[in-house]
Amino acid sequence: MAVGGLKRKSGVSAAIRNPLRQELYARLLLAILLLGLPLGIWAARRMDTAVTLRAAMPEEGGFLPDALTAQVGVPFTLRLTSDDVLHGFAVGQTGFPAVDIKPGQVTEVTLTFDEPGTYAYYCTRWCGPNHWRMRGTIEVTGEGEPAIPQSPLYVTLGLDIDAPHPAEAFPDQPPAADGAIDLLTRDFDRQTYLVQPPAAVWHSWRDDPELTDYSDGQLWDAVAFVWQSQATDEQRQLGQTLYAQNCAACHGGTGAGDGVFGQAFAQAANFTDARNMLGASTAVLDGKIRRGGMGTGMPYWGAIFTDGEIEAIIAYLWTFQFPNE
Repeated sequence: MAVGGLKRKSGVSAAIRNPLRQELYARLLLAILLLGLPLGIWAARRMDTAVTLRAAMPEEGGFLPDALTAQVGVPFTLRLTSDDVLHGFAVGQTGFPAVDIKPGQVTEVTLTFDEPGTYAYYCTRWCGPNHWRMRGTIEVTGEGEPAIPQSPLYVTLGLDIDAPHPAEAFPDQPPAADGAIDLLTRDFDRQTYLVQPPAAVWHSWRDDPELTDYSDGQLWDAVAFVWQSQATDEQRQLGQTLYAQNCAACHGGTGAGDGVFGQAFAQAANFTDARNMLGASTAVLDGKIRRGGMGTGMPYWGAIFTDGEIEAIIAYLWTFQFPNE
């Protein structure tokens, strides 16, 4: 009986303890829910760091927002959408592939930056005369030192890239670079190509007593030859691609300054004009591309293109005067 009594007593105690445990568990669960819900919402918000970037015609605001922030090594997600027409998105000097932004759709891209600095993003689809105004910046912070850009050559040389630079002499028709291979036996350094206009080099050769037996046309052929030798076919091909994507809408497919949007500006440079082109140096062209043209509507591209891309574009521009045979 004692054993049975103990069993009954133990059973009663267990029955008393079970509701207490259940109440304790219920309170603990309620506490977890009350604490966990805000934490879950906070964690979800922390995980969803995507930023919505809206694109619209420049007259309607362009990119909004036009100033973003990111951290080195931390994936940065953008949700891109267009409020009107087809736009594009790319980040200069990064190698990130360009993407289209379609009206009414959301395109998501994730960027990871390796170095701190200020990066420019821009529209890659020509949507109107003010298309070039569709730009913004991403300020990337974190470990590392931002690259310190070197002064452009036109700044180092103290050139006024806005001043007229007509050539005093120029050929009646484009020179033939392949006609000068046997003519030019002297050295031609890279610095001369960078800082001297083709017309100035031609004048120096025209005044050289050792070259008096050569005609004006032959000397222009020699100039064409050395200018062509400063770039590879691969560079010119890259330059042609970049020109078609970013320049032809204003300057025209043939470089004649007759692009569909070129008429909207004060002037669009005509790269087929021998008098103006042959009086310009590579340094002047480099400055025009990097800084843009004051009062002409020519945008600055220094924050968009790398040094190598600018060099390739200039190499292609020279083919309008010195056709690549």
